[in-house]
Amino acid sequence: MPFPIRTCVVCQEEFELRPDKPGFANRCPACSEPEATGPAAANAPDVFDPKAASEVNAARRRAMRDLLYRKDS
Repeated sequence: MPFPIRTCVVCQEEFELRPDKPGFANRCPACSEPEATGPAAANAPDVFDPKAASEVNAARRRAMRDLLYRKDS
């Protein structure tokens, strides 16, 4: 059974839609590859910051505590 032929929405190139193809079903394999040097990767922190993680966890605990134990007036 042949694979269905699709047209990429980015580059308008035709490709076979295979079951093990990564990415989106309407993009060719070349357009579905993640961009390693894109702007999202440039903003990602390279080093794990334990102080920032503890602050985020403390804020999460505080928000959960406020939601669980607040008094409804």
